[in-house]
Amino acid sequence: METAKNSQPLVVERSYNAPVKRVWEALTDNDKMKQWYFDIADFKPEVGFEFEFTGGDPNDKMYLHKCVVKIVEPDKKLAYTWRYDGYEGESLVTFELTEEGSGTHIKVTHTGLETFPPLEAFNPKNFNMGWNHILGTSLKEFVEKP
Repeated sequence: METAKNSQPLVVERSYNAPVKRVWEALTDNDKMKQWYFDIADFKPEVGFEFEFTGGDPNDKMYLHKCVVKIVEPDKKLAYTWRYDGYEGESLVTFELTEEGSGTHIKVTHTGLETFPPLEAFNPKNFNMGWNHILGTSLKEFVEKP
């Protein structure tokens, strides 16, 4: 039986020395996304837009991620579903941006992780590690570079 703990959303927050507009473009401009996120063939910040990408452990198994954009509030909020092709479960990733002086505060909330099969690749600790790396290193270095 699922416990309440297992259904807790994963929340990762960071602050960047970069304006909101630059962070928003990094999240929504496909050419920029490819430089810090995943190699997504096509992406449009439009509700209903479907996109996919492959990710996982390059030394182990790679998974096809299938996503649908659900919320677009320019310079403020972006959300999309995230599921794995051929597996049960669907989650939702929400990026929220707020101005912080001349910088940006970003909050990523990933809900629904408990809906995925109990495979090691889908363990919430891996999502936690992944989002902390993506926000703490990849996106931070991309948006803060001169």
